[in-house]
Amino acid sequence: MPEYKIIDLTPDNIAQYGVCGYKDIKKHAELRRKIDWFGEYYPRGLRIKAVISSAGICQGMLEYIPGQYAHRPVDADGYMFIHCIFVGFRNEFKGKGCGSALIDECIMESRETGLSGVAVVTRKGSFMAGNDIFTRKGFIRVDSAKPDFELLVLKFNRMASDPRFLDMPVRACPEDLVIMRSPQCPYSVKNVDAIMKTAGKLNIKASIVELTDHLSAQQSPCAFGTFCILYKGRIISHHPISNTRFENIISRML
Repeated sequence: MPEYKIIDLTPDNIAQYGVCGYKDIKKHAELRRKIDWFGEYYPRGLRIKAVISSAGICQGMLEYIPGQYAHRPVDADGYMFIHCIFVGFRNEFKGKGCGSALIDECIMESRETGLSGVAVVTRKGSFMAGNDIFTRKGFIRVDSAKPDFELLVLKFNRMASDPRFLDMPVRACPEDLVIMRSPQCPYSVKNVDAIMKTAGKLNIKASIVELTDHLSAQQSPCAFGTFCILYKGRIISHHPISNTRFENIISRML
């Protein structure tokens, strides 16, 4: 079994370890945006637990924040909210209990801070964790959103109101194609420039909407919160995608 330790990333050390597979602050604009965002929300309770191998390499992470600052369209005030979890940049770290240990750390800290519980959005599709790792900890589903998102909660206070998804209306926009993104997710940078160029070649009017804070992310029309692509008022991607994938989707709609 590989040796690892779980550490807290802070504004002082996050550049040393990187996040979400991005490690070169000079090379990756994604990492620079993430670090700036992390520094803004760290004083509000944002935390990242990282799995660090014996070689000092980040092999996984869990990110969480007090629910009122969640970058998802949820009402989770009074709860700790998990944004994302991932383990296994190398295969030997997968299936070794690292993810379970990260969740346990979050649960313990949330209990100590007197919150009502821990909430998380999962999905059956790609780009987010499925619900299995959480239901094994006692999380239950309290809400759902199209196409395959679930809102789960582990309650410490049985009398507390359940968290819920907020209304997610698609608002009118003068451009046919709209890409909404937040620096919370570093993958919301990759491929966007290429998608915008493809839209230009196809004479599609397009714009990027920057979700600059938790309030704008909570008004997203997509349960993913920090990224979506809309075409003529319809969500065509609920998470970051490649330009090739975008071309395949848009070609079927033109």
